[in-house]
Amino acid sequence: MLGSAGTIKVIAKALDKHRVNTIVLDPVMVSTSGHQLLPGDAIRNLRELLLPMTTLLTPNIPEALLLVREADSDADDNMQYGDETPPTPLSPTCLEDLKQLAKMVHGLGPRAVLLKGGHMPLTTSYDRATTDEEMAVTVDILYDGARFTLVESPYLRSRNTHGTGCSLASAIAANLATTKWRHGGTKLFDRRDTLFGSLPAAVRSAVHYVSVGIQTSHDDVGGSGDRGCGPINHFHNVHTLPFSRGHFVDDCLLSDPRVAPVWERYTRHPFVTSLARGTLPEKLFKNYLVQDYLYLTHFARTHALAAYKSRSMDSIVASANIILHIRREMDLHLSYCEEFGIQKSELDLDHDLELDRDAVVTPSASLSTSGGRRPARRTKKESLACTAYSRYVLDVGSSQDWLAIQMALAPCLLGYAEAARLARVDPARKTTAQGNRYWRWVENYVAEDYLQAVRAGRDLIERHMTKQSPERINELIDIFVRATEMEVKFWDFDAHPDIDEDDE
Repeated sequence: MLGSAGTIKVIAKALDKHRVNTIVLDPVMVSTSGHQLLPGDAIRNLRELLLPMTTLLTPNIPEALLLVREADSDADDNMQYGDETPPTPLSPTCLEDLKQLAKMVHGLGPRAVLLKGGHMPLTTSYDRATTDEEMAVTVDILYDGARFTLVESPYLRSRNTHGTGCSLASAIAANLATTKWRHGGTKLFDRRDTLFGSLPAAVRSAVHYVSVGIQTSHDDVGGSGDRGCGPINHFHNVHTLPFSRGHFVDDCLLSDPRVAPVWERYTRHPFVTSLARGTLPEKLFKNYLVQDYLYLTHFARTHALAAYKSRSMDSIVASANIILHIRREMDLHLSYCEEFGIQKSELDLDHDLELDRDAVVTPSASLSTSGGRRPARRTKKESLACTAYSRYVLDVGSSQDWLAIQMALAPCLLGYAEAARLARVDPARKTTAQGNRYWRWVENYVAEDYLQAVRAGRDLIERHMTKQSPERINELIDIFVRATEMEVKFWDFDAHPDIDEDDE
């Protein structure tokens, strides 16, 4: 606040000395209760010394009236804002009066004036509201000497308006500084068309900033009840991440109360514990091998969909590398399947119908007996758990963005590594040398090539998660939770049909 004539004189001298060419001035002269805060000589110095060098002056209505009255010795010295006198700019009763008042203030010297309309709520027909029910809008009026720019806002019934004036002026100054920087500095910005072309946008953005600050203010902060006006919320458009950069998975995802319980059930599932200890019934392991092989095909399809939705070569290559690792993982499954009497021909199926490459297809060819087409069937069907899980991740991939796909796939990628790590350090574990036929499964998911794929997938998530809003992060965590729940179901002992009863 420029509290005295002497202070104003010193500031004007300093601004002139340093050739400051963009000045936003909020002339704090009238208190919220309507009391004049500056003595007459201070107002005179402000008008005569500061206004001529001001780029934008931002008075409210009482301050604008005070400036005009001080400048015009012929004005009625006793006239107060709101007096029931014939409509004039010095006793405004409608939007047009406010526009004329802005013009009068502009004539005092500033290059542009923003007349803040918060002290005079208007009706829907832009007349001064006389009852609470009529208060519909407020209009801030920007006038640059040639044209008006009106910024209309809904009237807000709030006591939390402390700091609106200085916050608005500061926001405008910040917006102008940003424009100045974007245009390459002072020289270009000195041009009138460059400055005034950016001024309406700077003002409009600042008004919206303050308006939302009032809407999102907190009644329990500062002045509430009988404690006067509380502050606006200056931080409504500032988003803080709930994790340190590069540590989303550990510090936010896995520690989230929605995730932690289901993640514990998943990575310490009795299926893996029994597998590591060599006590898992062979039939359950065979059932799992078949379904996991079938699922991995859809897992690879989803990663291919992620590559399609990627826009950077690094992300595309990362998806391709994961798919290649899935192929190697499927080879392990095939070797396991053969060990337990399950042939690849019973599992792998690319099309509903296979085409005999040596045959010639004719229009009259029978689909089942001639013409080169023969029915191809998969004798091992997907379980409901496999179908539900695989179609869920494919649905996420089809309906959402790249990052959502990664979050749907992450439980499988990250969880298998963690479950295998825990199994590896289980005191009751049994290795291959100790007669555990399943131990190779553990070794596969703690092998360096798999861990490298895990690190690559995790790094992709970390790099992209820092660009998300808190709301989007919550949505993505929900996707992760759902996919993790399906992983738990996939390992449940009753999740899959008995392989020996599934042959067609």
